[in-house]
Amino acid sequence: MAPARPPAARLAALIVAMFALGVALPAGTASAAPPTGLQAAAPDSDEEGGTPALRAQLEAASKGYLDAKRALDTSVQRQQQLTTQLKTIEVELAHRNGKVGEIAGVAYRTGKLGTMAALLNSGTPDGFMDRAATLGAVAANEDKVLRDLLASKAQANRTRVALNGEVTEQRKQVAVMAKRKEQAERALTVATTQTTADTDSNRGTSAANAKPAPRNPDGSWPSESCSVNDPTPANGCITPRTLHALNQAKAAGFTRYVSCHRPSGSGEHPKGRACDFAAQKNGFGGNATGGDKTYGNNLAAYFIRNADRLGVLYVIWYRQIWLPSSGWKAYSGAGGDPSSAHTNHVHLSVY
Repeated sequence: MAPARPPAARLAALIVAMFALGVALPAGTASAAPPTGLQAAAPDSDEEGGTPALRAQLEAASKGYLDAKRALDTSVQRQQQLTTQLKTIEVELAHRNGKVGEIAGVAYRTGKLGTMAALLNSGTPDGFMDRAATLGAVAANEDKVLRDLLASKAQANRTRVALNGEVTEQRKQVAVMAKRKEQAERALTVATTQTTADTDSNRGTSAANAKPAPRNPDGSWPSESCSVNDPTPANGCITPRTLHALNQAKAAGFTRYVSCHRPSGSGEHPKGRACDFAAQKNGFGGNATGGDKTYGNNLAAYFIRNADRLGVLYVIWYRQIWLPSSGWKAYSGAGGDPSSAHTNHVHLSVY
């Protein structure tokens, strides 16, 4: 006879058996079905698969990666500017070195003529004044040549130091990007059941370019709140950047059912920074197949092609998640249903 199981184990087994037999749990043990038509989720999971911890990790990892990438791109651009500047300075430096060399050569060939001797050799008062003026002009010119040379050398040294600083900054940002990539992939490994990647069958095509969303002068994404009306049937609010991505997708021909804001759950939906794009014409149904799956493939490809223009954090579609740091990775979801597995809709989260 098998040993008696503790009460907690018996209770867990009973709940599993009730699920298997389709027996309804007591009221209050499951969340109400969300208005979007997606599957309801367990209290410790997101309404469309995954867990709050996973969502938080993916959001932090993708944001951190994008911030580091922007800093890296800015540093590379600055490095290019400094390199061009240094080349110009080095040309000027060579020219000014030549001028100083000419002055030194003349002094060597003619010998140093003292200022007082030159003045005394003048035969008339007028000659004395003329020589004084000439000597002053020569001295001033030589002094300027020397000062220009020293200034060019100092500028070249400052530019080289700045270049070294940019190299250090780039190494730092590359390290941050690698750490954020590892963070996202580790979170996926811990939180999901890994399956064989099937990205080839999920890759669509899209040649459409989205209009870039507004950025700050330094290239960063402005902070946005859930401040504009959600035009989808979900109502609620979304961020201006989410609205921009939604409108750009529609302009590109992706006009099937969309639901954005959700008052409950984890991730970006409650923040107004995510939308679910149905693959089927009639909304969220079963697994998308045929032309519906092609529609989802192409929509996912559109968001990935325009990730930098739209501020994409990640895209989830057909048991796969696309991250700016890692590309496509397996994503099993929590419930295994079409909503959790994202086989009936494309999920978009933006910065």
